[in-house]
Amino acid sequence: MAEQLEGWLHHARNYLDYQVRQGFAEILLPVRSLESECNKDLETIRVQLGECTRCRLSQTRTSIVFGEGNPEAMLMFIGEGPGAEEDSEGRPFVGKAGRLLSRMIKAMGLDRSQVYIANIVKCRPPENRDPHPVEIDTCFPFLVAQIESVRPEIIVALGRIATGVLLRTKEPIGKLRGAFHNWNGIAVMPTYHPSFLLRQEVDRRYKALAWADLKKVMGLLDLPVSS
Repeated sequence: MAEQLEGWLHHARNYLDYQVRQGFAEILLPVRSLESECNKDLETIRVQLGECTRCRLSQTRTSIVFGEGNPEAMLMFIGEGPGAEEDSEGRPFVGKAGRLLSRMIKAMGLDRSQVYIANIVKCRPPENRDPHPVEIDTCFPFLVAQIESVRPEIIVALGRIATGVLLRTKEPIGKLRGAFHNWNGIAVMPTYHPSFLLRQEVDRRYKALAWADLKKVMGLLDLPVSS
């Protein structure tokens, strides 16, 4: 209970700090938390999300990128937020980084249709900037509802933002990857975001480290692990 309260306070402080920095004269309250409303199917959660205008990302997006995949997946991938191609198509991880993610999933012996893929925020931040704390806190209850609906055995947190939000930490991804962490009873494996791996193609060690992380995920899921 103390840990849960600390998490609520952390998000509240971020939310209030953001509004002060933006010069709001009134406190804007985010959507009522869905965290206690478990056992909702993904279609119901999508209906609840609606054509969301709860934060400023709605003003610049083209599409809401809700998530896609197997609603009963044993493995869930969570990234940061949609990019330009995702915003255009309304689907997660369909750009260059998404094609790399698809190859990573295939290397695990799985297909995209067998996993579930979502993001911390469901609208593209302008110029692909980091999502602001208020945007994360507004969107996060819907992601929690998705996780609770799918109930995967393992979540792979892709990159710094997703890892930091899920684990409530500012520790660098390099220190957190390679080991399982806990999120409400679900194992979480942080690893490098596919877009980071693409930027580091000259240095092959990062892809090797990401593959080592995924092999640990495969081992926990009893999937055949090759070298």
